[in-house]
Amino acid sequence: MATSATFQQTFLLNNNLGSLSSITGTKLCTPSLCLREKTHDSSRKTLSVTCTAVVPSSATPRTGFSDPVQEEGRVFNFAAGPATLPENVIKKAQAELYNWRGSGMSIMEVSHRGKEFTSVIQKAESDLRELLSIPANYEVLFLQGGASTQFSCLPLNLCGVEDTADYIVTGSWGDKAFKEGQRFCKANLAWSGKATKYTRVPAEEEIQLNPNAKYLHICANETIHGVEFKDYPTPKGDTTFLVADMSSNFCSKPVDVSKFGLIYAGAQKNVGPAGVTIVIIRNDLIGHAQQSTPLMLDYKIHAENKSLYNTPPCFTIYMCGLVFEDLLAQGGLNEIEKKNVQKAKILYDAIDASNGFYRCPVEKSVRSLMNVPFTLEKSELESDFIKQAASEGMLQLKGHRSVGGMRASIYNAMPLAGVEKLVSFMKVFQANH
Repeated sequence: MATSATFQQTFLLNNNLGSLSSITGTKLCTPSLCLREKTHDSSRKTLSVTCTAVVPSSATPRTGFSDPVQEEGRVFNFAAGPATLPENVIKKAQAELYNWRGSGMSIMEVSHRGKEFTSVIQKAESDLRELLSIPANYEVLFLQGGASTQFSCLPLNLCGVEDTADYIVTGSWGDKAFKEGQRFCKANLAWSGKATKYTRVPAEEEIQLNPNAKYLHICANETIHGVEFKDYPTPKGDTTFLVADMSSNFCSKPVDVSKFGLIYAGAQKNVGPAGVTIVIIRNDLIGHAQQSTPLMLDYKIHAENKSLYNTPPCFTIYMCGLVFEDLLAQGGLNEIEKKNVQKAKILYDAIDASNGFYRCPVEKSVRSLMNVPFTLEKSELESDFIKQAASEGMLQLKGHRSVGGMRASIYNAMPLAGVEKLVSFMKVFQANH
């Protein structure tokens, strides 16, 4: 049986006397739950409830780690995306869902051309501009199709078919962007980390840049392999600009937007549900699409129509707006970065202090603050680790199918308590094996 942990929990119970009673209880992890009525009225009847749970001998043994139950039965979701969202954001959306701010309609029902949604998308853009200090000469676009669609949009909008574009490949997503770029321009592989299984970023002298390239593309944080640029490379050409896929570390820290010609990010990791892709593009780069570019992939169309050329993903944009509000309320991205550094340090320190029982393959200097991949020294234990973690309320820890092992995605919305619980579980699992 698991080591017992005791905590107080309050319930509201109807006692059939026409009133609600406040009940407190002492819970032992597995065997029993004892409740007693707490009242200051001596005329009230005393209610005693005793619950006993019997664990069959065939049940899977617990790890010995226990903790207070999360509020309302929620788990710690370590998924890479769609990912965990801030609890207060979800609750606010829930409260507003049926009748959005007195409009008599759900936000899912309002017209994207109406004043209600216009106020939503305008505020979302305004708050994002404040969070990232986006200069006035940049457009913010709320698009569809995911970051993968941007792999095509970039060369179609920023290059001619005979133009060169440089790509630094530090993981699976950078590789996908490069391969798609080859279809629409002369994509140059400036550096690839494939030979070392995508565990590092290149030194400046290793990168083979073309001085005539239109742009230099990077994936700022590789979600699968857990590699993150801490400093951004400098393009070689005088007119070459930097382009970054920031899907998995978007709004996780301050970024100097002026260093980039274009930033794009799928929302479903750090700033909202799946369905919207955010593009931040310098104005002078708009309006030069290849003639064959489909209308819906032309940045000029979306910029001229303020992201409303066709029906946008209204609910997802609304949710992103709530997340932006929440990030500002927490003190902005400087404060968010401090929290993310703290969480990542706790997890990486636990891995490094395990004497090789847990291993992170990524070079320490470029370990991601968002996505932490790790393996077990005894790989045959990995399935047990994932199953037992799930039984303790920690889900989606299985690594990407292409690399295996485990991966803990600890985005902005992952609370410190989630990381602390995972680390405590890891220590107990190691002690038991």
